[in-house]
Amino acid sequence: MKQLLLDIQPPAPPKLENFIAGRNAEALHNIQQAIDPASSAIRFIYLWGETGSGKTHLITACQAHNVITVDDVHLLNEADQIDLFNTYNQIRDDNLAGRTSERALIVTGNAPPSHMGLRDDLSTRLAWGLAYQLHPLSDEEKALALRHHARIRGMRLPTEVIDYCLRYLHRDLPNLIATINALDEWSLTTKKPVTVPMLRKLLQLNLEI
Repeated sequence: MKQLLLDIQPPAPPKLENFIAGRNAEALHNIQQAIDPASSAIRFIYLWGETGSGKTHLITACQAHNVITVDDVHLLNEADQIDLFNTYNQIRDDNLAGRTSERALIVTGNAPPSHMGLRDDLSTRLAWGLAYQLHPLSDEEKALALRHHARIRGMRLPTEVIDYCLRYLHRDLPNLIATINALDEWSLTTKKPVTVPMLRKLLQLNLEI
């Protein structure tokens, strides 16, 4: 029973639909346009930002669509940089020639195009399309996201429980949501309200398993 109640499930697979945009709403909107086969306006998007800003979530979500994705461009060696440069040119040439192509290219890195020590020609290509700096969610935005998630589940989530999560748990949103889901399941099973002591007990018992 303990394992059944306290098995915190892995976070849901990254999808565009479960990405909490925060200040990244424009970037998310244009990514959705880029992966839409009916849209031909957006072909190149470059995303950059610090760890926890959502780059991995977005690039993983895009891999399920008919687009080309390259993660962590700043880690590419010389040969891979040349390949990516050629890919940019091929997509551009296809569009200029009127050849039908549903492919878009979405690339991520850790800095603006000219600040990563890449080949000059590739840096220029990264700036061809749309470029967005992704911003991590603030604590206020994470709290709003947790409240929204709780409402969808029909769960009463006290403010003090949210505050405890943000203060003491891993602060990435997928793990916070996974913890809230486990807490809700335990609350429903025991027919007791969600409280900070319940959350502490949940975390303690999971450490013991």
